[in-house]
This record gives sequence, structure tokens and C-alpha cells, in this order.
Amino acid sequence: MKTAVRALLCGAVFSVGGCMKYGPVPEEHFSYPMPPGEEPEGVFIVCEGNFMYGNASLSFYLPSSGELQNEVFARANGMKLGDVAQSMTIHDGTAYIVVNNSGIVFGIDPETFRIERVIRGIGSPRYICFNDSVAYVTSLYEPRIAVVDVATAAVADYIETPDHTSTEQMAIWGDTLYVSCWSYDDAVLMVDLTSGEVVGEIGVRSQPRQIALDGDGRLWVLTDGGYGEGSSPKPPALYRIDAASGSIEREFVFRMGDTPRGLAVGAGGDTVYFLNGDVWRMDTDAEELPREPFIPASNTIYYALGVDPRRGDIYVGDAIDYQQQGVVYRFSADGRGLDTLRVGIIPTDFCFR
Repeated sequence: MKTAVRALLCGAVFSVGGCMKYGPVPEEHFSYPMPPGEEPEGVFIVCEGNFMYGNASLSFYLPSSGELQNEVFARANGMKLGDVAQSMTIHDGTAYIVVNNSGIVFGIDPETFRIERVIRGIGSPRYICFNDSVAYVTSLYEPRIAVVDVATAAVADYIETPDHTSTEQMAIWGDTLYVSCWSYDDAVLMVDLTSGEVVGEIGVRSQPRQIALDGDGRLWVLTDGGYGEGSSPKPPALYRIDAASGSIEREFVFRMGDTPRGLAVGAGGDTVYFLNGDVWRMDTDAEELPREPFIPASNTIYYALGVDPRRGDIYVGDAIDYQQQGVVYRFSADGRGLDTLRVGIIPTDFCFR
């Protein structure tokens, strides 16, 4: 939700430039609903919409044919997705969409897009992470992480996070749940999944947001550096952390004024991608930040990033002016432009089926 508020403010600052073109923006042209199992590999594009407008949406794209369909949630269920869609995760045959300002998590069938279960009762939910039959849901405004029984879709317990009122992205390594504390915070929590308690903290620079695990058991944490120290934001940073011990292996510090976001690990597990105006790529064993962008931006607002874990294709969401329908650019693993997709307002997350 905080992101959406900033987006509304930014919309007046950035002008709409010429979009990159990798062929015409496709129209929606496959039948609905799709026959189950006909296309097992697809990409969900979560579009957050504008804060307080209730215009979040879900798009679905087939990379094998280039076919796109927008508003698949609304069409399948006869209702809008809600206010500020934040993230999406598929677990055990169900796709979970976290809708932040609506305070709800929808579990849908990833082939028919129809609602199968609903999780309620979590204030301003952000992300969902699974450990077998248990789900963990973070919150922007609650000093606790909700523990959800997947079978009943009910909150069964909470993991208290004293002094940390904003929890964000998560990753599990062994019996440890790593949780970034984003808004006005500077810590990554270590939660023992056996006891359900916070057992440690990793101190980082201001506002750690995105986290991801690479193929060698290392946790990557990206901070945005801003808004965490009152009127004195600090330089952002990227961290490489040993997930087994929680010890920091390397801190990569950005320049003051940089705005990194959208952390993702490549399909092979040995490459890290992030946005900072352009798309950047670096090896997981690198000892310094890359000096040249992997995919340069051109009059665009690169807002979201995703990497297909099977194909290695790179998806970049362009918010344009934060008011009109956004655009998603698809690139090959070697950076070639492949497709341009017109989706919903503010594409913010990618989920690969």
C-alpha cells in the first residue's frame, strides 16, 4: 500500500515516453476459460492498481504462443480482485494472491482462475510463504506474522515480532524463516520454525525489502535506503548472506540517490538480477556491483522484475504514468527483446505456473 501511495505521487513527475517495441502489443485472443492442462507453463502478472481505487487486476500470459488475457480473476469470479494486489505465490496446486489494502488473500485454481479458498483477518497483508501445510503471511502494519492452516485457510497462530511493525518478503532455509522488515526498519529477522519464535536479527541498511535465495544457499537482501531515517535517507545496499548461519558475506553499497528494487535470482541459481533505472545482472560470486546495465531502460519506469525459473526469460513491468494500463516487456535470458504486453494498472509481480 505504501508503494501505491508513492506511485500516485510519482505519476505527476514522470512523463510518458516512447515505449520500447518488440512487436505489436497483442490483443487478448485466446478462449476463456482455458482447457485445463492445455498450456502448463504460463505467467501470471499481478497489477496492483491505484491505492483506494479498487482497480487491481490479474493478467495471464502464454510465452509459447504470445497470447495474453487480462482481468482473468474478474472474469472467472464475477468480482474485482480488490484494492492494491501485492504479490502471488503458487503452492500445492493453488495460486494465492495477496491483496494488501483489501486485507484478503485469495486462493485460486491456476488453470480456471476460480476462487477455491479465502484467507481473512490479517491487517494489510503483503507476502505469503509456505512450509508444507502451513503458510506465513507478513503485514505492513502489524508487529506479527500470521500463521495460517492451509487446509482450513484460517489463521491458527501468530509469530510475534516485537519492535518490528512492518514485515515484508520471506525465504525459508532449513528450519529458519528469514523475514525482511521494510517500512522504517533496518533488520532481517530469523524465525525458528520449530518454536515459532524470532531467534535472531541481521542488521542491514535502511529498509530491507526484497529477499531471495540463490542456488548455493545464500540469501540476498536488497534495501532501498530511504524513508527509514526520517528526512535523512541513506545509500541503498545489496547483501549476500550465508543462509545456514545468518552471517553477512558481502555488502554491496549503491550510490546515494540510487533506487534499486525488484530482486530476482536467475534460472540457474547463479545469477542475481535487480532494477536500478535499468536492468542489472551480476554473478552470485561477484565481489562488486556491475558497472554496465544488462538491459538499458529508455524513457520507461521499470517498476517490477521477474525471472522465469524454467526458461530464464526476464519480465519487466513498466508503470508508465501509474494511471493508465501498464506494459510488460519480456526478454530472453541473453537480453534480447521478445514481446511487449499491455496489462493492467501498475504491473507489480510475476508468478510462474
